[in-house]
Amino acid sequence: MELLTPRLHLREFKEDDWHFTNLYESEEEVMRYQTAEVRNSKESLEYIKVCLEEAKEYPRTLFDLAIVLKTTSMLIGRVGMKVDYDAEEAVLWYILNRTYWNKGYTSEAAAALMKYGFEELHLHRIWADCDPRNVGSYKIMEKLGMRREAHFKENIFIKGQWCDSYVYAILDHEWRQRNSS
Repeated sequence: MELLTPRLHLREFKEDDWHFTNLYESEEEVMRYQTAEVRNSKESLEYIKVCLEEAKEYPRTLFDLAIVLKTTSMLIGRVGMKVDYDAEEAVLWYILNRTYWNKGYTSEAAAALMKYGFEELHLHRIWADCDPRNVGSYKIMEKLGMRREAHFKENIFIKGQWCDSYVYAILDHEWRQRNSS
């Protein structure tokens, strides 16, 4: 699977991409609000292997794609969705190398994957969640046209502490209306 945007190439991971994913997965600041801990090289490789195996399933439910800059072919992050076909919805996520933060790459990649979800997979709803302290993440969700549906108090225990969660979502007809204008 491949998706192209004006600046990005979203593609399946290759096993040796762990060299690039570990650049950000080994950084405390990048992994701060992730459920996963900072990863070593072996853990980054294992994560990619799991993604590659899950991508072979039919029907495919996991879409975890490398975000690659077209100009330099540099892998700078990942964007993904886990689809629940029975509910006609998917959960969206993203993570980016800190060097490339605040340049619009994450929202560009996520928008392309959302378009695929609504147009090709015929999903009814796409949602995402984040820690409310992760302002950058929920600003991306808002930029994508998602609306805040919930603020859960201390609903998840991550890295030794109870954390809140914001839940954002967008429905298919909201997405179509937003993208038709």
